[in-house]
Amino acid sequence: MTIGIRRVGAAITILFLGLVLQLTYLQVVHSSKLADDPHNSRKFLRDISRARGEIVTAEGIVLAKSVRSNDEFKYQRVYPPATAKLFAQVVGFQSIQFGSVGVEATYSSALAGRNLGGPGQQISQALSGQPVTGTVVLTMSAKAQLAAASALGDKRGSVVVLDVGTGGVVAMYSNPSFDPTLLASHDVKTAQAAREFLLAVPEQPLLARAWRELYPPGSTFKTVTAATALENHVDVAKQFPHIKELPLPLTTNVLKNFGSERCGGSLEDGFIQSCNTTYGQVGLDLGERLADGIERFGVNTKAPPSDLDPGIVRSLGPDRGTFKATQPLFAQAAIGQGPVAVTPIEMALVAESVATGGQMLVPYVVQDVRRSADNSLVRTTKPRVWRTVMGPDVAATITGFMINVVNAPLGTGTAAQIPGVQVAGKTGTAQTVQGVAPHAWFIAFAPAAAPRYAIAVLVEHGGELASEATGGKVAAPIARAVLTRLLS
Repeated sequence: MTIGIRRVGAAITILFLGLVLQLTYLQVVHSSKLADDPHNSRKFLRDISRARGEIVTAEGIVLAKSVRSNDEFKYQRVYPPATAKLFAQVVGFQSIQFGSVGVEATYSSALAGRNLGGPGQQISQALSGQPVTGTVVLTMSAKAQLAAASALGDKRGSVVVLDVGTGGVVAMYSNPSFDPTLLASHDVKTAQAAREFLLAVPEQPLLARAWRELYPPGSTFKTVTAATALENHVDVAKQFPHIKELPLPLTTNVLKNFGSERCGGSLEDGFIQSCNTTYGQVGLDLGERLADGIERFGVNTKAPPSDLDPGIVRSLGPDRGTFKATQPLFAQAAIGQGPVAVTPIEMALVAESVATGGQMLVPYVVQDVRRSADNSLVRTTKPRVWRTVMGPDVAATITGFMINVVNAPLGTGTAAQIPGVQVAGKTGTAQTVQGVAPHAWFIAFAPAAAPRYAIAVLVEHGGELASEATGGKVAAPIARAVLTRLLS
C-alpha cells in the first residue's frame, strides 16, 4: 500500500516538474517566437490597436503608415493613393478581418516596435511620449517600380528586376494589381465587400503573379539547358542538323520549330535563333543529367528562400529517374515546355546567375529596419548565396550566347538593344493550352561587361498581339524600356 502511494506521488511529482519545465520554456525560451507568430490572434489584436512604423521605398517615399482613427482600434493603416496599387502585392496590408500579408506580415514585429534594441532604449523612447515603432526600408525604388508598371502598361503579366550585386529586388510589379485601402478599412462591411469583389474578378488582382504563379518559360529556359550541357562538357562545336522537326522517341509525335522554320548548327547557333530541334536533341542527349541540371538551378526542388509573404512558389520540372520512361518530356523540358513551369522571379534568378558568374543569390525586398524615433539602424539585410548553379567559365560562355541573341542579325532579341549599353538576353515564346495565345518572355542582364541588373519580363498570352506574339516582339521592348530608365 505504502509503495503504491509512493509510486503515484513520484509520478505526480515528475508530471508537475515536466509541466513547470514546459511553461518555463514557453515563457522564457520560446516566448518571442510565440509572440511574433502571425497566427497569434492576441498578438494581432494588440498590434491593430497601436501605431505602426512606416514602410518606405529605397528613396524614402512612404508606402504605408498609421494615422489616428476615431474608433475602438485607435489607429488606421493607410496606403497613399499615388503608390498603393504600385506596391500592393509586395507591401500587402493589415486588415482587422483578413489579418496581415506581405511586408506588413513578415515585418510586423519591427513595425509594431518589438525587438528594436535593448530595454533601455525601449523605455527611454516610451517615456518620451513617442510610439515605439520601426521603419521598414525596401530594396525597391519607386523609380524602378514605376518604370516596370509603365512599360508593362495594360498587358497582363509581370516584370522582376534584381540587383545583381546583392540579390535585392529593385522592382517587382504584376498587372493587374489592387488598392489595399478598402481591405484595411475598419468598417467590416466595406472590407468584406472589397475582398469579395477582388476575388470575383477573373484577372485575379490579389494574385502576386511575379512569385506566386507558374508558367511555361519557353525558350528562356534554353539558358538552363545550355548551361547544363556545358557543365557536362558537351562539345560546343558539335553541329546539329538543319531540320524543321525532331522525331520524339517512344512516340510518333515530333517537336517542331517556331513557325516550322528549318534551323540547326552549333549549340550557340541554336541559342541565338532559338532552335527547338537543336535543344530538344540536347535534352535527349543529356537524359538524366538534364533533370540534375534543372534542380541545380532551383527548379523542381525547394523554392528560393525570401522575405516575401506568402513565399515564392516552387517551380516544376522533370523528375530524376524518369528519363527512360518519359524521353519526349525531357526533349520538351529542354525548350521550356512540357513538365517545366516556373515563376517570373525564378527566371530573373536564372539571368542573375549568368551575370554573377554562376551564383544565384537569395532574393529579398527589405533592406533595413530602423527605429522611427531617431532613424537609427536596427538591422540590415546582407547578400547571401542561395546556390552555385554553374562555373564561371560556363557563365562566361552563356553570356556570349546571350549577347549574340541581342546583337546578331538573326538573333531573336534585337528589340532589346540599348544605345551605349550592351544587353545580354534570351527570348521565349511559351505555348500554353491549344487554341490559346502563347506567353511572351524575355530575360536579360545589363550592362553585360559589368552587370548591375537582371530582369525577367512575362506578358501573358502575348498581350494585344495574341497569337502573333513572340518574346522578341512583345517582352524584349519592355525589358529595354525598364533597363534604359534604370541605367540612365
